[in-house]
Amino acid sequence: MAKLEDIAKLAKVSSATVSRVFNHHPSISLEVRKRVFSIAREHGYRPRISVKQKNVVVITPYNPVYPVHSCVEMILMALIQEMSRRGFRLEILPENNLERLDSIQFCAAVAIGAEPSSFKDWSDRYVLPLIVMDRDGEDLGPEVFYVRADDAQGMQLAIEHLKVRGCQMVGSIVHGNPGTGNADLRHAGITEALTACKLPAAQSLTCYSGPGTDKYVELIGKLLKQGVDALFCPGGNAGVVSLYAFSLYNRQVPHDISLIASEQTQFSQYSVPPLTTISPDYPAMASATADIIEARIAGTDCPRKTILPYSLIERESVQTP
Repeated sequence: MAKLEDIAKLAKVSSATVSRVFNHHPSISLEVRKRVFSIAREHGYRPRISVKQKNVVVITPYNPVYPVHSCVEMILMALIQEMSRRGFRLEILPENNLERLDSIQFCAAVAIGAEPSSFKDWSDRYVLPLIVMDRDGEDLGPEVFYVRADDAQGMQLAIEHLKVRGCQMVGSIVHGNPGTGNADLRHAGITEALTACKLPAAQSLTCYSGPGTDKYVELIGKLLKQGVDALFCPGGNAGVVSLYAFSLYNRQVPHDISLIASEQTQFSQYSVPPLTTISPDYPAMASATADIIEARIAGTDCPRKTILPYSLIERESVQTP
């Protein structure tokens, strides 16, 4: 197996330079870094991360756009608690300032609320782990990992709960546009769950909201005209918006219609009525992320993708049978 000295000779640089490359020293040019990385991969050389380096960069959206930022905040809070418990230091870096990564030292990066396509060249630029949270994506090289909730299971959990509570026609509004975020996974999961529960699964009963909440009132009106007796709104803060829309249409929750949304820790339990919600296990996601970083530091293998179950938080917005 190749040694550090072998990589230095093949790259035509000193052993000290190779060491600096693998320790992500800011004085090394991108050209040299890419050359060393390429030769190291070709010869199966994978360095261990220095145990002295405990800085983790958390990459967040540049604009605090709600409701996406609500999810980011919940993940970030779980990360802060878990990472500090394990002795890591966090640096928050907006997504529009990624060039700063080339001038700071860190042992890993965590991306929240970012599309995996933004990191296609990660493994060419860094021999450090990147954990993309709350997203699924393609294989982007040996240093990119994914930690997310099981959207298919979460959609099934909500639909089955509505079925057990006596709902017979469920309408759904998936936050976002097709091809973005987790929207397609959730849309497919809802259709599969409706079919498995032998509930109507017409295409018109499950729709996308678009990027914001502007369309919810209109979409809910169209679903009500189809005779739905329950509404499921995964993603974003659609629960609060849906309650407002139902008030405009003179519908009471849960007397006239049942409602399940995604958990928002600052709102869901305080709405009237308190919302039944589904929620990823944010502490478990943070723990899995820290496990990957520690495994990479120790030089041991870890799963490329970690998928964790949702939980259902029962409150008062779903009718009783």
